[in-house]
Formats: sequence, C-alpha cells, structure tokens
Amino acid sequence: MMKRLLTLLMVLAMIPLWLAACGKTVSPPSKEVTTLGKYEVTARLSQIIGEFPPNKLYDYVYVMKYDVIKVHRGQIESREIYVGHYNPLKSRASATDKFSGRIGGNVERFQVGDVHRMAMDAPLDQIYMGGIIDKHFKESGTRYWAIWSERARE
Repeated sequence: MMKRLLTLLMVLAMIPLWLAACGKTVSPPSKEVTTLGKYEVTARLSQIIGEFPPNKLYDYVYVMKYDVIKVHRGQIESREIYVGHYNPLKSRASATDKFSGRIGGNVERFQVGDVHRMAMDAPLDQIYMGGIIDKHFKESGTRYWAIWSERARE
C-alpha cells in the first residue's frame, strides 16, 4: 500500500515537469487580460487563411477565426469570432509600437488549435486605422481588436 502511494505521489510530482517540457504551461490570467478592453474570451484558434506577410513591408492587422470556449466579459454575438492581431509574426510581448497602442501577452506565435485568453475591443476598423488583412471578408460578424493575448487551457 505504501509503495503504491509513493509511486502515485512521484507520478503526480512529475506532471508539472512534463507540462513544462512540452511548452504547455499556463499561468493564471494576468491583470491585463482580465481588465483591458470591453470583451474577454477564452477561444481556440480555428483558422488562419494564408500566410502572414513579412513585417518588412508594413505594419498590419491580420484577422483570424476563433471558436469561443468561454466568454468572461462582454456580450459576444456568436460562437465563432474574428479577431485581428497586430503584426502576428512578432510575439505579443514584442508587438507594441507607436502605431499599435498598448497590446501584449505571452503568445509567441499563432498556430491553429491553440487556445488563447484574450482581452479585446470592437469594432476593429474603428480602433486601428492602418492595413487590415481580412481573408474572412465574406463572413459576417464583428471584427475584434486583440489587446492582450495569453496561452490558456480550455
């Protein structure tokens, strides 16, 4: 009995190390993600159409499709939302510049299937006045401006 208990404790102690090794560790939500913007959701990135242009050309916002898992703040009209991320080739921690205003988070790169907790505002075209690449233009619905984006769990 004692041997089984020790084995179980060892296995439980290894879980955080295994998660860290997989790069899937997730911290509790930050103050920024829980207070910035009018909207806050946890959502799975479901579609990125095409490739991001290189940042050498110009600064831009790229609209991506998400499936909403949970709404934390605000009224979200649909389970599918379209979120614009400023200069998506840059990590969220390094994306802020004089054109973006305050944005950030701990997302390093955008990959379909990842879950993000995001603080957002809307409508995107009233917030950002630069180039917007929206390959979902045939789809109706609000376009959200991602202010703060963090890795999350479902």
